[in-house]
Amino acid sequence: MNAQIRSQVVSAVQACEEKKGEDISILEMDKNSSAFTDYFLICTGRNPRQIQAIADEVELRLKKSGVPANQVEGYNQADWILIDYLDFVVHIFSEASRKFYDLKKPAATPRSAKFSRTKAPAKVGSRTHGAGAPKSARVTAHRRKSS
Repeated sequence: MNAQIRSQVVSAVQACEEKKGEDISILEMDKNSSAFTDYFLICTGRNPRQIQAIADEVELRLKKSGVPANQVEGYNQADWILIDYLDFVVHIFSEASRKFYDLKKPAATPRSAKFSRTKAPAKVGSRTHGAGAPKSARVTAHRRKSS
């Protein structure tokens, strides 16, 4: 991950954490696959208002640093909001949607491991809302557990 993309992803993670997003995960897509992006940032919100607040904060932080979203989908429904930044895509799920797409919580990992080099397969499920989320994937190290 180059420094610029890393900085953008870190800003998005911080936005998710500030708005109390849960089970934050970063997936690195396999470079040999047909993935349309390099990374997925995934988190869960407890209700539609929180899901929208997380999305608003991600967009605000990145826009302030000169990185506008390429596309936003699902904002009004607030069950799964997708924010496309080309090099990475932010997915903010309701608990039910995250469970439906089988994006399980990652195994326990040390908090200091923010970005793992473990690759996740880029399996794009057929039940997607446009840009696609992996139906199942190994989740890399960064996550935040609700207290």
